[in-house]
Amino acid sequence: MAPRPIFWSLGIAGITGLLALNHANNLASETKDARALPIARPEPPARSLGERRSLTISADYRGHYIVHPSIDNYRVRMMVDTGATIVALTDSDARALGVRPDRSAYNYPLGTANGVVRGARIRLREIRLGDILVRDVDAVVLPAGALGVSLLGTSFLRKLSGYEVQGGRMVLRG
Repeated sequence: MAPRPIFWSLGIAGITGLLALNHANNLASETKDARALPIARPEPPARSLGERRSLTISADYRGHYIVHPSIDNYRVRMMVDTGATIVALTDSDARALGVRPDRSAYNYPLGTANGVVRGARIRLREIRLGDILVRDVDAVVLPAGALGVSLLGTSFLRKLSGYEVQGGRMVLRG
């Protein structure tokens, strides 16, 4: 009587399972032995002078690009706004940065969706977003209540080597 194919299949599957189990046990013992040795972590590759840094940002559910850059070593919640000609800070973010313009400094007119608002022009020493660092960025502080969230406008973006928006993602290149 000839052996049935089902028995051959079960035999081969059993042998394969035993071989896999034996291999897993050998791998586990090698890993256990390797834990006793210190692991050398390779240094990140050095960036060449011509290499640019980039950052990819995904849009939120409303299609806005929200970032948390560090401005003069203080984290600020901002919306990237390619339609804003200048970085715009809310009054509360400016105060947290230690920027308190005099009332007479609010003389820079800005056209917004709600009409013209007068802001106080300032210059930010640096804005760091991920690995991207931009220095000497023109900005404006808006009066309390004029802006819900600070805007990362084109006075920052145009200092980058480029940026693009595609498929719900924005790529900034430093």
